[in-house]
Amino acid sequence: MKKHTVRVYPSKEKLDRKDQLAWKLAEISSDNAPIKADVVDMVINRIIDNASVAIAAANRRPVASARAMAIAHPRNSGATVFGMPNDQKFDCEWAAWANGTAVRELDFHDTFLAADYSHPGDNIPAILAVAQQMNKNGKELLKGIVTGYEIHVDLVKGICLHEYKKDHIAHLCPAQAGGIGTLLGLPTETIFQAIQQAVHVSFTTRQSRKGEISSWKAYAPAHAGKLAIEAVDRVMRGEGAPSPIYEGEDSVIAYMLSGKNGKYEVPLPEVGEEKRAILETYTKEHSAEYQSQALIDLAARMKTKIANFDDITNIVIHTSHHTHYVIGTGANDPQKMDPNASRETLDHSIMYIFAVALQDGTWHHVNSYAPERAKRADTVALWHKISTQEDPAWTAAYHDQDPDKKRFGGRVEITFKDGTKLVDELGVANAHPAGAKPFKRADYIRKFDTLTDGIITKEERNRFISLVENLENLTADEVKQLNVQIPIDKLVNNKRDTKGIF
Repeated sequence: MKKHTVRVYPSKEKLDRKDQLAWKLAEISSDNAPIKADVVDMVINRIIDNASVAIAAANRRPVASARAMAIAHPRNSGATVFGMPNDQKFDCEWAAWANGTAVRELDFHDTFLAADYSHPGDNIPAILAVAQQMNKNGKELLKGIVTGYEIHVDLVKGICLHEYKKDHIAHLCPAQAGGIGTLLGLPTETIFQAIQQAVHVSFTTRQSRKGEISSWKAYAPAHAGKLAIEAVDRVMRGEGAPSPIYEGEDSVIAYMLSGKNGKYEVPLPEVGEEKRAILETYTKEHSAEYQSQALIDLAARMKTKIANFDDITNIVIHTSHHTHYVIGTGANDPQKMDPNASRETLDHSIMYIFAVALQDGTWHHVNSYAPERAKRADTVALWHKISTQEDPAWTAAYHDQDPDKKRFGGRVEITFKDGTKLVDELGVANAHPAGAKPFKRADYIRKFDTLTDGIITKEERNRFISLVENLENLTADEVKQLNVQIPIDKLVNNKRDTKGIF
């Protein structure tokens, strides 16, 4: 790995193309680096993971709406849509739209946290959709996904978007474009232009994750995928893009991030070096914002030591800057304490999440967010006794460059009416690679079985699992079958409707 300095250059100061970040991203996208077995295994795990959460969300309104929009764009040689029969194909950008929304809806798939925040599994729907439409085989799909993860993780390590209130799809979209470029075997020049176009069109504000959070939180990564596909399509026709997109005088760094004096260091593998970033990412055992994963596990542990919840005076969660200011009381969002808040908002309230997990000793992707659960009087009372505080030690651990030392949890102090305290802490979730019970293939399949139980048939379950576990050897025709089908009578919006424009 090598760190590349990225800064703004005045127009009069010529920056060679080979020294631009977008070019360096394109170079590693167009190389032919080897892929080892452990990376292959993790890609398979994440395809299974994405499918499990997508099928569990298939009939939720945002997912059904996205699917209805995709169904309006049939294409005989296109891509499949989660839940729909494999013999029905749709334009790949619309399949990416529907599938990307399904994958993100429950906020239950993989994560990577560093200078910024990300769900690298969001790369897969767009890359897979293009693979299906362009008749690519399993090995080509694998290479594309590995590139998407590498670019995404490396940008998240080097460039903080949240500090300037930009949504994190600004790193996802160029990663998807790079991954698609690898999948298609495009030359460096073409991928370079596609990445620049993807960056240019994907910078949006963080209001999508602030205040009253709407369903757009699920759609945003799918939107990035759609933009990435269109960017690649456009430049394959010989068109160019704004350049240099990161370093230019009026670039995204100059006016959307740290300004004309800003400077970043982005780590990237050398050309030809293995891309192993996917191994630094981690999935979720619980359907909630990643910073709550360890705290849910900690709540379950602390519950066993509490005789009467009414005896609690207050609960303080000492945690990182991000947890405090994004999902904690440091956000100053009254919606995070509102029993009538949306699921998306409750997912970003560690106060709510910790209260429910402490009372129940577990977490469920549906029941824990149910309106009647959020409005339960004893839960609301406990919820409103919880606050967060930033602890510099936890912030430092959150940003540690050593993946084995990164910590995303916190220390919890529960004070009782008699003045006694119950104090405990947990750095990483049980399912984290450094946790008490790291997720392995069997855990991903168990999660798939749990989330798809009663939705798909046993035969469909076995067909999909056996197919994806043979990823490297899949033919192009078999890649077209990498979809999970739901019996048509169990799927809402399974045909074109007339509620929208499409």
